[in-house]
Amino acid sequence: MDYLKRAMEIKEEIIASRRYLHQIPELGMELPKTSAFVVEKLKEMGYEPKLISGYGVTATVGKKTDGKVILLRADMDALPMEEESGLPFAARGKCAHTCGHDLHTAILLGAAKMLKESEEELEGIVKLVFQPGEETLEGAKALIRDGILENPKVDAAMAAHVIPLLPTGFIGYNKGVVAASADYFIITLKGLGSHGACPQLSVDPINMGVHLHLALQEIISREVNPEEMVVLTVGKFQSGSAGNVIPEKAVLEGTLRTFNEETRKFVLKRIDEVTNGVASTFRGNADINYKGSVSSLKVDPEMADIIGQALKELLGEKNVAQTEERMTGSEDFAEIAAKVPSMFFVIGTGSPEEGYRYGGHHPKVVFNEECLPIGAAAYAHGAAKWLERVRQ
Repeated sequence: MDYLKRAMEIKEEIIASRRYLHQIPELGMELPKTSAFVVEKLKEMGYEPKLISGYGVTATVGKKTDGKVILLRADMDALPMEEESGLPFAARGKCAHTCGHDLHTAILLGAAKMLKESEEELEGIVKLVFQPGEETLEGAKALIRDGILENPKVDAAMAAHVIPLLPTGFIGYNKGVVAASADYFIITLKGLGSHGACPQLSVDPINMGVHLHLALQEIISREVNPEEMVVLTVGKFQSGSAGNVIPEKAVLEGTLRTFNEETRKFVLKRIDEVTNGVASTFRGNADINYKGSVSSLKVDPEMADIIGQALKELLGEKNVAQTEERMTGSEDFAEIAAKVPSMFFVIGTGSPEEGYRYGGHHPKVVFNEECLPIGAAAYAHGAAKWLERVRQ
């Protein structure tokens, strides 16, 4: 099958799926409406989908069971923020698809339709999985725990992510470590409250928190090799309810990201030591919990070569490129890539020159839907060509 030609023929169907999904954003692992829509669409295509890890959806296509098995994954969850895109199909409410997972789901549904139509041609099995809980770093671990890599046993995997501010339809990939690890920490500082006029009677958790925020950054600036990529961000600092009351506690939430596993272990250890040290210095106590974590994402060089070349043949050399870029953002597909050889690529959704101004996770971000058939074709063609190549 000419997957690019066919993808263009079903472009409006892929766009319609994306727009429907965009209007029903759901968070974390609880995706009943999204999951139901995916199941319905797959059944219409002739699949027998099954639920996995709650609201995840999986199905297989291909009749040559003596061949290899490749897993294609799309994440489905949204973000807890209000959309300000102004689109006629914008989400209404407290969550929105500002990361593009609605595009991922629609892209894989498009690929699923084409793979089903070309099932007789496939030189092995393609296993599809629509994953919940990527933003919370729960989903991939849950899928692995619940057996997504078995029955049939998966030999390799592939995933993609749309990237705003890149030219529409451009596909980029790299080898080795391509995305950072992530550790989401929650620090609770405990003190003693008092009247704001009597600070001597308090153990001020806000004071602890201010000093802690600065101290954590000193780990990066003074204890980590400057050649290493390490980002430690505190994105949430909450405490108190009145301006004249010293509260009992303060909560800081943030993330640590790095490409190097040894650096990651070192900084996590120092976060614990510095947090407890600062709290003790100011006569308080601290609890540190980790809401989620994921290792760095590694792309298998051989898979990158095979699928990268296949995509260049499909889309043209100027539209597909191996780059030296790595994402400081994380991607929980890393958990699957740690288990089986994997390919990961990015899909451009509109550059500033094309009039697209906002990046991912921004309330005003807009994605150019012309990327959708290109992504669907890339998934289907890449998987088919990999099965063909490894069977030879």
